[in-house]
Amino acid sequence: MTEHDSIAPVKKWLEQLVIGLNLCPFAKQEFINNRIRFYPSKATTIEALLVELQQELERLNSDNTIETTLLIHPHILADFYDYNDFLDIADGLLIEMELDGIYQIASFHPHYQFADTEPDDAENYTNRSPYPLLHLIREQSLAKAVANYPHPELIPERNIKLMKEMGHDKLHTLFTSYFDNDVAI
Repeated sequence: MTEHDSIAPVKKWLEQLVIGLNLCPFAKQEFINNRIRFYPSKATTIEALLVELQQELERLNSDNTIETTLLIHPHILADFYDYNDFLDIADGLLIEMELDGIYQIASFHPHYQFADTEPDDAENYTNRSPYPLLHLIREQSLAKAVANYPHPELIPERNIKLMKEMGHDKLHTLFTSYFDNDVAI
C-alpha cells in the first residue's frame, strides 16, 4: 500500500462526508486553507504507532502552519475494540508529554460503534472513517471555533439525525465509494 492508497480515501471521506454533510462545521476552512496534515503511518505495532503519534504531536507543537493532523494507520488496530483500548494509551502519551489540555485526540475507525448501538446503526457513521485514524486537535483552536458557532452542543444530535435519515445502506454505499478497488469495510 502506498501513501496515496491510504490518503486518497481519507481525503474523499473528509470532503464528501465530514465537510460535504457538514458533520464538522469547523473542518471546511482548514481543508480549504490546506492546514490539515494527512500522515499515513507505516506502523505495524503499538510501539511504532506510539512513536509516530509522539512525533506528530511534536510536529504540531513546533509548526503553527498545521492546524490539525489525521494520523492514518491502516496496518494496525483494524479491530475496533483493540483500537478503542489503544485510545487510553494515546491519552496517556498526551499526559506524559504534558500536552493534555493543549491537544486532544478524536477517534475515527471503519467499524466505529457507540455504546448501546448495534454495528449497523447509522449513527455510528458519524465516527467512521475509511481507515483507523487519530485526529490530533489543537484545543485552543477548537475552543475558539466552538465559541463562534451558534449552538455547538446541537452538532452531535443533528449529525445523528442526519445519519439515521440517510440510513445504513446509503452510508455504506457512500463509504465503499471512497476506495478505487474492492475493500471490505
